[in-house]
Amino acid sequence: MTTKILAFAGSARKDSFNKKLVKIASIGAKTAGAEVTYLDFRDLPLPLYDEDLETSEGVPDNVLKLKAMMKAHQGFLIACPEYNSSITPLLKNAIDWTSRPEPDEPSLVCYTGKVALLMSASPGALGGLRGLVHVRSILSSIGVLVMPDQKAIGNAYQAFDQNDNLKDRSQQDLIEQLGHKLATVTAKLN
Repeated sequence: MTTKILAFAGSARKDSFNKKLVKIASIGAKTAGAEVTYLDFRDLPLPLYDEDLETSEGVPDNVLKLKAMMKAHQGFLIACPEYNSSITPLLKNAIDWTSRPEPDEPSLVCYTGKVALLMSASPGALGGLRGLVHVRSILSSIGVLVMPDQKAIGNAYQAFDQNDNLKDRSQQDLIEQLGHKLATVTAKLN
């Protein structure tokens, strides 16, 4: 069975450093034999989570599409921008919606038993590292095995070349290796 990895960034910005970063990690996952699906949250806009909305109108179609994608994958490559030393509202909202069970569905089915690897890129010197702590805590609390390996790329506005690769080849290799490692560990666990 081919390991399936869902790769996404917690950013909607068109030229997001984190979108670039997770695509690099995807290369490594593919070299390990995984099937990688890249998700851009711009393609699946979600309303802000609101239990009254869920009760009155049901789960929005894009949430159902996202949940189906998440259920179909065993691992997640996640690049997380840092907003005020924490998780982005976009990523938190996606987690909140997809953590809601549908009728006759186990709780946290999108997360329980999944494996994730985190990374970040930021214009700041710490590269978004402080936000990864919060993402790790949230995911771990809902049943995701979050791998201890992670990487934060600081000064991201200078880190990428015109082809969206990292200028520093050792950094590029390290990010690719993270993707490879996620795919390898996920395959062993499944």
